[in-house]
Amino acid sequence: MFSQACKYAIRAVLYLAVNANEEKKIGGKEIALELEVPQHFLAKILQQLSKNNLISSVKGPSGGFFLSKKNKEATLEEVIKCIDGPDVFTSCILGLPVCSAETPCPLHVQAYAHREGLNHQLRNQAIGDLAKQIEKDSLIL
Repeated sequence: MFSQACKYAIRAVLYLAVNANEEKKIGGKEIALELEVPQHFLAKILQQLSKNNLISSVKGPSGGFFLSKKNKEATLEEVIKCIDGPDVFTSCILGLPVCSAETPCPLHVQAYAHREGLNHQLRNQAIGDLAKQIEKDSLIL
C-alpha cells in the first residue's frame, strides 16, 4: 500500500522519535546505517520531511536530525501524505481510474473498510505516543 520511500520515512521518523531529541541529534548517515537503508535515498526523504516540518534538523558539525515536541505531536498519516501524497488513502487498490462508491472495483468494499480502519489509527496516534509504545515493547526499528 505504501511506497518504499514511505516505509523508510515511517521507520526514520520512529527511529528519531525513540533515539534523538534537541540535545542528541542524529546524522543521516547514522540513521541509514541503523535502519539498513540506502543513505542517499534516505537523505532525500529526510530533507522532504524536514521541509514539511515533520522532523527538525540543525546544520553543522554538531547538527543532525531530531524530533521536537511539536514534531512528536504529528501523526504517521501526515508523514505518509508528505511522502506518498494524499491519494494513498483514496485511490483504487487495483489502480483503476474509475473506482468509486458509484462504480466500485471488485475489491472496493473490502479495501475501503481496511483502509479506513488503518487511516483511523494513523490519524489518531501521535508519533510521540507510538515511540513510547515502541520503547515499552522493546521493538526494533
